[in-house]
Amino acid sequence: MMSYRNSLLYVLLPLCLLLVSVNAKSTEFVVVVNKNNTINALSKREVIDIYMGRYLTFPDGETSKPLDLPAQSALKNDFYLQLVNKNEQKINAYWARLLFSGRAKPPSPSTSVEDALNKIAASQFAIGYIPQSQVTDAVKVVYTFDKN
Repeated sequence: MMSYRNSLLYVLLPLCLLLVSVNAKSTEFVVVVNKNNTINALSKREVIDIYMGRYLTFPDGETSKPLDLPAQSALKNDFYLQLVNKNEQKINAYWARLLFSGRAKPPSPSTSVEDALNKIAASQFAIGYIPQSQVTDAVKVVYTFDKN
């Protein structure tokens, strides 16, 4: 027979988890490029193609140099979940297969959002994703995720 304490846990734990999941808010990301880049907008498909290594250039033919946020960060994981509905572990497995085949290389790592912003501001070919709240004048937003 279950004790009162265990019964209470069976009732309260699911309720607490439900409240946490309802209040959990994923980060609103934007994809940005250098403010001098000629690209003004990208579609979700184009962002996917660049970030999944299918294309090495922007739609206008210029080289693209995608940047990733730090490995094992909630921001990187959230971005890929929003972009392709895969967590970082699945993205790493995807890149491991592509690297083994020699077909493509993953986005260059950044150490932080600030590092990514500095690299994008310094290179006309860099592209990155950052929380919408951290957009600066040094970059131009080319893709915003739809709010669901």
